[in-house]
Amino acid sequence: MKQPLWLFMIAVIAAAGLLPLCIARAADKSETSKPNFVVIFCDDLGYGDLGCFGHPTIKTPRLDQMAIEGQRWTQFYSAAPVCTPSRAALLTGRLPLRSGMCSDRRRVLFPNSKGGLPASEVTIAEMLREAGYATACVGKWHLGHHEEFLPTNHGFDSYFGIPYSNDMDRAKSAPKGRTSIFQPQSEYFEVPILRDLEEIERPAHQTTLTLRYTQQATKFISEQPKDKPFFLYLAHSMPHVPLFRSPDFENQSLRGLYGDVIEEIDWSVGQILDSLENAGVAENTLVVFTSDNGPWTSQLDHGGSAGLLHEGKGTTWEGGMREPTLMWWPETIQPGTVADLGSTMDLLATFAALSGAQKPSGRTLDSFDLSGPITGQGPSPREHIFYYRGYQLMAVRHREYKVHYQQQGSYGTEPKKRTKCEPPKLYHLEIDPSERYNIAAENPEVIAEIDALVVTHRSSLKPAPSQLEH
Repeated sequence: MKQPLWLFMIAVIAAAGLLPLCIARAADKSETSKPNFVVIFCDDLGYGDLGCFGHPTIKTPRLDQMAIEGQRWTQFYSAAPVCTPSRAALLTGRLPLRSGMCSDRRRVLFPNSKGGLPASEVTIAEMLREAGYATACVGKWHLGHHEEFLPTNHGFDSYFGIPYSNDMDRAKSAPKGRTSIFQPQSEYFEVPILRDLEEIERPAHQTTLTLRYTQQATKFISEQPKDKPFFLYLAHSMPHVPLFRSPDFENQSLRGLYGDVIEEIDWSVGQILDSLENAGVAENTLVVFTSDNGPWTSQLDHGGSAGLLHEGKGTTWEGGMREPTLMWWPETIQPGTVADLGSTMDLLATFAALSGAQKPSGRTLDSFDLSGPITGQGPSPREHIFYYRGYQLMAVRHREYKVHYQQQGSYGTEPKKRTKCEPPKLYHLEIDPSERYNIAAENPEVIAEIDALVVTHRSSLKPAPSQLEH
């Protein structure tokens, strides 16, 4: 009888005297502490802006490394096509209208806004801190700049970054129109840098933002004791306009200024991965890289590319909400390309499952556990995506099909006004990710099935008053 391969391997290992060592390493693996989590969140990054997602001239070797050693998710979504609601959804695992972090009138929070993420919401940081995690937020927050809304009042032990977008607080002396955006200087934007609750710089020296975020993030990683798990949320300000990069990256990319910015972010990712390796915790750390929404296409060559996807930031077309996403976890993740559905909202349930933390109770969560596909133990449980623009349900994806009920163009493009699709439009996203071929007439039963899903969804939906309109 032919000997099973596993018995043969044990015999070889035993003959070499390595069996006790293998058993010891297995025991070490089983007794490791709770996994660490690092989320690297870009601002306005396009689906087609990375080398591993098809860009021909932007060099992203460290992100490409993540894709090879880890997973490249090709159907991963943000929960909104603009900054504030998208960030609220990631941290709470809930659609933005449940927390009131969206609006049909004001798309995001501004320096004159009085609202922010309500204290009643429970963030990933709060959930993990209850489970014994150290927590740090570095970068752009944009969930309320008043003290009660800042990261240190939402579960983070420390914070370093800017409280809202880097194009806000425009100085009165700044050039009018697009000149200040396309020929930017830091002094044109009186955006502050905060450390915890204290303002330490205004205006922020934006040419060094990516560099300093990286330094703060790697410092946090290096300072953590190995017996205490940590959660790092690194939310880059770039490539949101105005574009800035540090001197070492000036005129380095074939893609020009925008490419320089992305290549510095790629360098930053490499610094994070190297820090995890140097700290000896890489094999116990899940790193997730993604973006808050699609590219700001109206910014000409200062905006990114959605690749083969249609439209960009501000829209509920695929280019506005499908994000280039990578996951990396040496010796645990199942390497490869993942075509399962996933969302930034799913990080909360996934981190809870992997850490043993208790998910927030007394509220509806829109978060699914993705630990199955991450570890190769099963498919994603997510079967649908609800595409909201403010409080308006614009489209729904169910498995491979997407129904458009309403449509609207991105910032600075047509159509500026929302239009209803009468009848609804239907696209098969696995065959037609560019949403070019409306197949509604041939598939009325698919639209009926998704209509029923919408009815069920709305029956338990209790939208909260808008925090953006305070």
